[in-house]
Amino acid sequence: MALLISYSSLTVHISCSASSQNTFSSPSILKKLKFPRFWPWQKVKIGPLSVSPMGFGTWAWGNQLLWGYQESMDNELQQIFNLSLENGINLFDTADSYGTGKLNGQSEKLLGKFISEFPVLLLEFQGNKQVRDNIVIATKFAAYPWRITPNQFVNACKSSLERTQLEQIGIGQLHWSTANYAPLQERALWDGLVAMYDKGLVRAVGVSNYGPKQLLKIHDYLKARGVPLCSAQVQFSLLSIGEDQIEIKNICDSLGIRVIAYSPLGLGMLTGKYSPTNLPSGPRGILFRQILPGLEPLLNSLRQIAQKRRKTISQVAINWCIGKGTIPIPGVKSIKQAEDNLDALGWQLNSDELLQLDYAALESPRKMVQNIFQTR
Repeated sequence: MALLISYSSLTVHISCSASSQNTFSSPSILKKLKFPRFWPWQKVKIGPLSVSPMGFGTWAWGNQLLWGYQESMDNELQQIFNLSLENGINLFDTADSYGTGKLNGQSEKLLGKFISEFPVLLLEFQGNKQVRDNIVIATKFAAYPWRITPNQFVNACKSSLERTQLEQIGIGQLHWSTANYAPLQERALWDGLVAMYDKGLVRAVGVSNYGPKQLLKIHDYLKARGVPLCSAQVQFSLLSIGEDQIEIKNICDSLGIRVIAYSPLGLGMLTGKYSPTNLPSGPRGILFRQILPGLEPLLNSLRQIAQKRRKTISQVAINWCIGKGTIPIPGVKSIKQAEDNLDALGWQLNSDELLQLDYAALESPRKMVQNIFQTR
């Protein structure tokens, strides 16, 4: 008799025969037993969707200016994608503007390619086809100045569907609000979200970079038209927590909107990898030079907890976001990063550790620069 059970990374293999008197085969079952990163009941709801407690961001997939993307990286990116699915991650965040110059939209194209090429050989209890069918792509549509009608926004969604090779987007998100500089365009974009939802092009609707006031406005506007606002993506980390983030989180909790935390590692400043004398190249180095010297209280607390927990600083910073009730979407561009981020799952900071990090964040004089598109 042979029994094979597989769920994400959980694998149990028992082999028995009459001659072995029903004893376990070698290697032992303990060596074969591998627990999942999280259990099915730990998945999170975003409207009608069920997603992993952490997703992965793909801003770097196609961005040469900030992240040094090269097409030679595609093979490793595909390995990262497959590794993510094999470990239960099913939420991938992207945008139609991700990718520089002629590579505009490259992130969506790569996701489409990786999804279509994901192996579909069925396993005993849960096949790769089911894993593939459960993938949630959350893409953001840029509020470009030439997108001034609802139909143009709908066409943007159709273009994203073509690039991702999907029939339906998981979460269609407005990338930023134009309320600060083009308020008349804002209403057309909202109507575009309504139209793409009504046409069945997206399963759920969300926003990104919306402050408290505009978040309430768009929620009420969509609700009046029968469209639930399911998610709000905001810069949320120990490096960027402030009054706006707290207010947004409280509003979302009261309205049943799920907060998706982008830049949970502060573009890399919360990884412990960099210091004032060891800066990344390019535009990030300029920003890091301004902020890192004031982060010692926070980084010291992260190190203390990481050492006690036998985790990395990155894992503690990501887990803090989960502990605050958000879905973090750290960026990944290497296998090593992906494996490190995956170990942020399967455990939880306790209340004392969360408070210690909260206080350390307050004591650090420097904060992450707010996104220029963030509204009130």
